[in-house]
Amino acid sequence: MKNFEELGISANLAKGIAELNIVKPSDIQNRVIPILLGDKTHMVAQAQTGTGKTAAFGLPLLMKVDSNINDVQGLILCPTRELAQQVAKQLFKFIKYADKVFIESVYGGEHIERQVSNLQRTTHIIVATPGRLIDLVNRKAVDLSKVKTVILDEADEMLSMGFQKELDEILSFLPSVENKWLFSATIPHGIQQIISKHLKKDADRVEVKKADVVNKNISHQYLVCDESEKLEALLLFLQSQHKNRGVVFCKTKAATQKLAKQLIAKNISTDAIHGDLLQKERDKVMRAFKNESLRILVATDVSARGIDVEGLTFVAHYQLPESDEYYTHRSGRTARAGKEGVSMCFVNNAEAKTLKEYERKLGIKFSKVKQVRQK
Repeated sequence: MKNFEELGISANLAKGIAELNIVKPSDIQNRVIPILLGDKTHMVAQAQTGTGKTAAFGLPLLMKVDSNINDVQGLILCPTRELAQQVAKQLFKFIKYADKVFIESVYGGEHIERQVSNLQRTTHIIVATPGRLIDLVNRKAVDLSKVKTVILDEADEMLSMGFQKELDEILSFLPSVENKWLFSATIPHGIQQIISKHLKKDADRVEVKKADVVNKNISHQYLVCDESEKLEALLLFLQSQHKNRGVVFCKTKAATQKLAKQLIAKNISTDAIHGDLLQKERDKVMRAFKNESLRILVATDVSARGIDVEGLTFVAHYQLPESDEYYTHRSGRTARAGKEGVSMCFVNNAEAKTLKEYERKLGIKFSKVKQVRQK
C-alpha cells in the first residue's frame, strides 16, 4: 500500500489531506491517481460515493492547475447543488498548505447575479451543475476556452436527472480540453453514449468488479411484512438503532410527507425532502440533518441526490426503489469512509423476489430478519 506522495501527490497537498485523516489511499485513489497525473488522460472510473473519489480526481486536478495563470483551467460537473458545494469545500480543504488555487461553485437555486460577480474574481476551478453552467456561458459570464481538464462526477446521477443534452452541449464547447475524466457508480446506456461520443476510444478504464459495486461494509437485511404492519416494523427498527441516525426512503412525495408526519407523531425528530420543496426549505432541512438536530431524514430518490452526511448508521427502504441502480445509490448513504452500516428493506412477499434480483445483479447477499428486536 503506497502513501499519497508515493502516488505522485505533492508533499503540501499530502499534508493538507493528512489533516482530514486521509492518510492511506483508498482502492480507487490507488488505481486512478497515478494515471490521472499523466498528460492528456481520458478515464472512465466506476466508483461508488463514499469511496474517496473526490480526492481521487481532486488531487490530480489540483496538481495540474497553474496558479500563476488567471484562467479557468478545471471544470467539475455535479448532479446537485449539495454535491457541487461539498466537492468545492473538500478541494478548498486539500489546498491548505499548497499554492493558492481559487475554486468557485455555481448551481441553480441561488441568485445568478451573485455567481456572475464571484466569477469576475480569479477562478482556476469551477464546480458546477450543468444547467446553471450553461446559463452562465450564455450570459458570457464565464470563459471556458482555457479549460484543460473536465470531470463528470456521478455521471449516471446527472443522466437520470435529465442532463444528457446539457452534458453533450458542455463537452462540445470546450475547445482546449486535454483531460476528460468520468466517474460513475453505474454505466447505463446513456453514459456509454457520452463515453463513445466525447472520450477517446483507448480511454483508461478503472472498473469496480461487480461484487464491489455495493460497499462491502453494508449489511443488507430485509423484513417481510404486510402494508398494515410496515409502520410498526419501521418504528421497532428505529428503536433497535437507539440514537443512531439514518435516511428512510420512499418512492413518492406523498408517501415521504405522510411517513415524516407519522414519525414526528411518535416523537422521532424527523423531516422530509422531496421535489416540491423550495431550495431554501431544502437547505434548511439539510442543515438541521447535518448538525444532528434531526435524527431521521425521509427522502425520495431524486431529492436524496448528492446527500453526503457523515456518520449515518443505516438506510431504511420503506418502499423499494424503481431499480437496482437506485438501490446502490440509496444504500451508499451509509457505511461511508470505512465505517459499517445497515441497509434494511421492508417488503411484502412479492417484493422479496425483487431482492433476489438485486442479489444476482449487484453481487450482494440479503439476510432475512424475523423481527426487529431491541439491541
